[in-house]
Amino acid sequence: MADFSRLLSLASTYAARVDWFVYSKFENGAPEELYRAAFHLYRAGGKRFRPFVVMATARMLGGPQSESDALPFAAAVELFHTYTLIHDDIMDDDDYRRGVPTTHRIWGVPYAILAGDLDYALSFKSIISAGSGSEAFDRTCILDAVETMVEASIRVAEGQGYDMLFERRIDVDYHDYLSMIYRKTGALIEASAKLGAIAACQTNLKETMGEYGRLVGIAFQIRDDILGVFGDPSKTGKPIYNDLRRGKKTLLVLYAYKHAAGEDKKIIESVLRGEARDEETLRRAAEIIRETGALEYAENLARRMADTAIKILDDIGEDVIEDEDAKEALVELARFTVEREK
Repeated sequence: MADFSRLLSLASTYAARVDWFVYSKFENGAPEELYRAAFHLYRAGGKRFRPFVVMATARMLGGPQSESDALPFAAAVELFHTYTLIHDDIMDDDDYRRGVPTTHRIWGVPYAILAGDLDYALSFKSIISAGSGSEAFDRTCILDAVETMVEASIRVAEGQGYDMLFERRIDVDYHDYLSMIYRKTGALIEASAKLGAIAACQTNLKETMGEYGRLVGIAFQIRDDILGVFGDPSKTGKPIYNDLRRGKKTLLVLYAYKHAAGEDKKIIESVLRGEARDEETLRRAAEIIRETGALEYAENLARRMADTAIKILDDIGEDVIEDEDAKEALVELARFTVEREK
């Protein structure tokens, strides 16, 4: 695996800055119990992947001042992400997230819904707060940022809707799945890159950076699919064949189902129906995924998306790039999404 120490170091720096901003601006409110619930998962950690994209994009296109100006936007995407996690855990009835009990397991479903709603509202409050803290942002700029988050909100809701509908079917095409994960995962990362461009006052590059974020987001989810079946449990923290056991309709399983035949197809169908439980069936399902070319297809697709994302950065004129180190960090991020082991 490549050395991503520079990327991880910068990510840690950004995470600390974003956390400081969020805790100092938004964590203390009343009723206290509601705010504790809203920040329960936030305090449990996380990659802070989306804030990184916001701030690195802003620095690449606008330098250190734009990086600082982007802080409220970076906080916004992480608060929004936290809201989606709380609600996802409720819908999936999950017990743990980030090594701690899920919000609804501690506070109950009604209060957890409310906590997620608060995080959602605070994400937009964070964006609006940028207008009062920097001369770089006029009303038009803030409106652009809000509209970007609104569009991402719609896409994420659509993605979750598709995901839930797909649970009732086994005839989901893997191309439909890619469209779903763009909405559920890619759209917020797309928005993160756009917000970074807005913070740098480079709105002419907003869509370009959005495409970078979209590709990285989808590649990230495909890699998740791969790790969910073939990842090392000691690194992922999840049991072997975890996604197969849960009956998740991932790119790997859907591709294998389309290309398998006979008894192999029946085994993959049992996975899609959530009926595969014994270790031998799960092991055979993983073999079929390899044999049908599903693993190779997923790896190649994720790699092509990451490569295209990097080319997008390389095609931005040198006269526009204000910080080469930030650009290299975004290049490393694209590579990291398809090489990470957890």
